[in-house]
Amino acid sequence: MAHPVTITDSTFKTDVLDSEVPVLVDFWAAWCSPCKMIAPIVEDLATEYAGRIKVTKLDVDANPATPGMFGVMSIPTLMVFQGGKAAERIVGYQPKPSLKAKLDAVLAGAGR
Repeated sequence: MAHPVTITDSTFKTDVLDSEVPVLVDFWAAWCSPCKMIAPIVEDLATEYAGRIKVTKLDVDANPATPGMFGVMSIPTLMVFQGGKAAERIVGYQPKPSLKAKLDAVLAGAGR
């Protein structure tokens, strides 16, 4: 079973921007109720998309520089990075089918 990788401001470039595969970044905080609601879905996505998408989590309280750089104003915010650029932004809680549809769309675009 795959799990999301914990990333930080200092590992963001290597883990996300320089990644060979698309990366889903979950911007979250411990005090955020919707973040807690979406966390099990993010865990499931890490397993379902293992090998195709790297799933990561970034605590916005401990790592404020990266969310600021990408204009993350509310959490949870999920962003998909592909080729070092933001390809998709999902703000707020979303049900799993909605998240999967967005990830599948990014993967379909990767094959072009």
